[in-house]
Amino acid sequence: MQEGKIIYINGPVVRASGMRGFTMREMVMVGEKKLIGEVIALNKDVATIQVYEETSGVRVGEPVIGTGKPLTVKLGPGIIGNIFDGIERPLSRIYKEGSAFIPPGIGLISLDEEKRWDVEILAKEGDYLNEGDVFAEVAETSMIVHKVMVPPGIKGRVISVKSSGSYTINEVLAVLEDEGKTFELRMCQEWPVREPRPVKKRMAIGKLLVTGQRVIDTFFPLAKGGTAAIPGGFGTGKTITQHQLAKWSDADIIVYIGCGERGNEMTEVLEDFPKLEDPRTGKPLMDRTVLIANTSNMPVAAREASIYTGITIAEYFRDMGYNVALMADSTSRWAEALREIAGRLEEMPAEEGYPAYLGSRLAQFYERAGYFENLNGSEGSITIIGAVSPAGGDFSEPVTQATKRVVGAFLALDRELAHARHFPAINWLLSYSGYVKMLGDWYAQNVADDFLNLRAKMLGLLREENKLMDIVKLVGEDVLPDDQRLVLEIARVLKMAYLQQNAYHKDDSFVPLKRQYKMLKVIEKLYDRASSSIKKGIPIAKVKNEALFNDIIMMKYNLNFDDLSSKVDEYFDKLESMYKEGAQYES
Repeated sequence: MQEGKIIYINGPVVRASGMRGFTMREMVMVGEKKLIGEVIALNKDVATIQVYEETSGVRVGEPVIGTGKPLTVKLGPGIIGNIFDGIERPLSRIYKEGSAFIPPGIGLISLDEEKRWDVEILAKEGDYLNEGDVFAEVAETSMIVHKVMVPPGIKGRVISVKSSGSYTINEVLAVLEDEGKTFELRMCQEWPVREPRPVKKRMAIGKLLVTGQRVIDTFFPLAKGGTAAIPGGFGTGKTITQHQLAKWSDADIIVYIGCGERGNEMTEVLEDFPKLEDPRTGKPLMDRTVLIANTSNMPVAAREASIYTGITIAEYFRDMGYNVALMADSTSRWAEALREIAGRLEEMPAEEGYPAYLGSRLAQFYERAGYFENLNGSEGSITIIGAVSPAGGDFSEPVTQATKRVVGAFLALDRELAHARHFPAINWLLSYSGYVKMLGDWYAQNVADDFLNLRAKMLGLLREENKLMDIVKLVGEDVLPDDQRLVLEIARVLKMAYLQQNAYHKDDSFVPLKRQYKMLKVIEKLYDRASSSIKKGIPIAKVKNEALFNDIIMMKYNLNFDDLSSKVDEYFDKLESMYKEGAQYES
C-alpha cells in the first residue's frame, strides 16, 4: 500500500511528499482521521490532493494512504428515495447514528450493505451475458424496478447462478467465465464519477419532456436527452421552478442536486418531496427521486464532486432504460467551489477569478446528457436542467455565458416579472429553445398539427407588444391605431391567462398539453375575431368586452374552454351583425 507524508495544508488543498507511486485522480485517505481525498496534480514525488472533508485538526507529517482506484460511487439497490452528500454518503443514516453533521473520517460509506432485497434472478446456467445485460431484477420502490446489470467491460457464460431469493447487495448472485477468467456478479457495482458510463450509440432527440408548465412546454420546450439552463438573480424563482420540474416532469427518475444552496432551501426539498404524490401514479414522489444535498456550509471540494456523483447515478439508471431528469441547483455555486480551489492551488485566474477551464468543465458536464441506445439494447435518456445564479442578475458574467454556449434551452428568469408576482418569471424575450424544430413531429402526433404555427403566432404577438410598449411609454396608448391597441390587449390576456401559472392551485400547477392547446386556441379565436371586427370599422372600445376578456383570463381555473370559444363567436357575431345593420353599438 502506497503511503506519503503531508507537507502543506491550505483548506481543502493538501500537498504530500513521497507520492511517486500514486496516480492522477487516485482516491486517498488523508491524515490520521483518514479523510477522503483525490490526487489532482503530481510533480515528481509531490502530489496535490483535494480533500472532500473539513481539514481542521490535520497536521503536517501525517500519512497519506493510497487506495489504488479513483473516486467512485457504489451503484445498486437503495439509491432511490435516499439522500446523499456530494460523494454519496447517506445523510439520513448518518443522522440516525447521532450526528447532525458529517463526522470527519467517517469513510466512504454509501449504500446499506446489510439490508436484504428480494431478487428475481433472470439468468440461467449456460446463458451468455454481454456487458450491460440485465441478469436480475429488484423491486426497489413501488415505482422503480431496479435492473441488475453486468458491469461494463465484463462478459461471459454463466457457470453458476443462485435462485431467486433474499440477498444483500454484496452477495455473489452469478459467476461468469470468459477465456479462462471468472467474474463474480453482485447486485451492486462501482464506477468512477468523472468517467462517463459507456453506451452503444447516441440517438437523435425527438421527444418532449412534458413539464406541465405552459410557458416551457409551449414556448421554450425541453427535450428528453436535452440540456437547459435556468439563470436568474436572487428571488426570481430558480429553485421553485426546478421544484416544479422535479415534481411534474414525465421523467421516470429525478436526480436533484442541491449544490452549494442554503440549508433552508434544501430543508424545504427534504420536507416537501416525501409528502408529495406522483401525479401519474398517486404514489410518493420519493419513490422515483434521488436527492444529493451539499449545502453551502459543507466542504467546497465535495460540492465540486457533487454534480459528478449525480450524473453518474443518472447514467446508471439510464443504462436500465429509464428517462432521467437531473436538476443541478446551482452550477454557479459549483463554479464558485472551482474558483476557490483554483485559488488555493495558485492557478492563474481568468475572467472574474474563475479558472480558465471553467467553460470546458461545464461543457463536459452537460455533454453527459443525451438520448442513447444502451449496451443492452434498451433506450434511455438524461436531461440536465441547471440553475445559474449570476451575481446581481447580470447574464453577462462568465458562468451564465459559458453555460449559454453549451445548453439547448435557456429559460431566463426576470427580476421585474418576479417583483410583479408573475410566476414562473421566465422572460419570453430573452429565453429560447433549440429543440422546437426537433420536436415538430412529436407535437403534430401528440397534440395538434398546427401547434407550432399557433406557438409562433402567439410569440409574435408578444414581441410586437414589446415594440409597441416603447411607443406607449413615450406618447401614450391613445395615439396607436385600434389594431395595435388590440395587440396590447391580447398580449395582456396571453400573459395573465397563459404565461402566469399558479403552483399552488390544484388545476393550474400541472397543465396537460391538450389543455394548453385548447387555452391557446381560445386566445387565438379572441384575437382573430377581434381583429376581424376592427378591420370592419368597429372601434376598440366596443371590441374589448371587459366581461369576456376577464372570463378568458380566468379560464385556467374554470376550464370551460369550449363554452368560452362559443361565447367569443356569439359576442362577435352579434357585434358584427349590429355593424352591418348600422345600429348603435352596445357593449
